[in-house]
Amino acid sequence: MTGYRHVVAKDDYTDLASGTVLRSAPGFPAFPVRLVSEIFLRALELRGGDAPAVIWDPCCGSGYLLTVLGLLHRREVSSLVASDVAENALVLARENLALVDPEAMERRARVLEERAGRFGKPGYLDAAASARRLGGRLTRQGGALPTTVSRADVFRPAELAAVVSTAAPDIVITDVPYEEQTSWIGGTGVPEMLGSLASVLGGGSVIAVTAKGRRVPVGDVARPRVSFRVGNRSTVLLKAADLSAG
Repeated sequence: MTGYRHVVAKDDYTDLASGTVLRSAPGFPAFPVRLVSEIFLRALELRGGDAPAVIWDPCCGSGYLLTVLGLLHRREVSSLVASDVAENALVLARENLALVDPEAMERRARVLEERAGRFGKPGYLDAAASARRLGGRLTRQGGALPTTVSRADVFRPAELAAVVSTAAPDIVITDVPYEEQTSWIGGTGVPEMLGSLASVLGGGSVIAVTAKGRRVPVGDVARPRVSFRVGNRSTVLLKAADLSAG
């Protein structure tokens, strides 16, 4: 199955461009905003119910994916949980996830305005305006979101269990590393990652995994509940109980 089902209309996501308000660094790719919104809404549908979601990205990188979800879907999210094995990733993730807070967005806007004056670059003023628009959106939709950022190897269940010990994620969304810019550290790939995740999640939790290419290499650990492709990325959605049964 291909294409969008929930986010059928294109929107202007300029304010969320990586490296403008949200921070970026070489080796930490952004993620298509419209696509992550679609994945989240499909995951909510598969989970069922009306309660806001606790979202976890166990390969969070710069935290861009989670931060975007918090900024776009504040009303549907109760907290954001980020983890990664790389310390340099966690530095960026903490900075980005801290921005899911109107007060932090205002501080970011002031920094950008100061840079505009210091360097004489009007682009910083545009970025400051973006920060204020994002902060205003957060305020209207419920204000700051609780976030946690932790170091954990996605292939070590004991480390993952520590991450989720204070917040039980009901939706996991992650973009698996790919060799052009990032790579796995410490494990062999998606099936092993899914097994580790299933061991620390409740059976009703939804796991959404996306990867570049025509398919996500889940192996024979379970049959996905949902599969779809947009552009050069494929996505599968499963429930943790499916993996436990497998």
